[in-house]
Amino acid sequence: MIYKQLTLNKLIKMKKVVFGILLLVVTFSTQAQEKKNKNAKFVIEVNGNCEQCQNRIQKAAYSVSGVKSAVWNTETHELSLILNEEKATLLDVKKAVAKAGYDTDEVKALIEIYDKLPGCCQYDRK
Repeated sequence: MIYKQLTLNKLIKMKKVVFGILLLVVTFSTQAQEKKNKNAKFVIEVNGNCEQCQNRIQKAAYSVSGVKSAVWNTETHELSLILNEEKATLLDVKKAVAKAGYDTDEVKALIEIYDKLPGCCQYDRK
């Protein structure tokens, strides 16, 4: 009888220790997660020529869920973005722009898509 009570007390203490360790692990793993920015600002280079390009590039960027603002400058060839990183990544936007026929620094448009752009929109590919 005394032996059973000692074993029971040890089990209770062990459960408390295991629960405490588990609680610490959960707390630290929650704090270690990276918080995503809901209004991240990016500027990327996108090749293009004219206002038609501007419309297509901006439309492609806005097709990505999480893009709050997309403005492409015809002179600098820069696409300024405000992006909710909880919903999308910058790579998602670059892929959408390339799918519309325009090259970015990281993702190039397929030649078949590029060839379908109007003549005025076909830029010198690098």
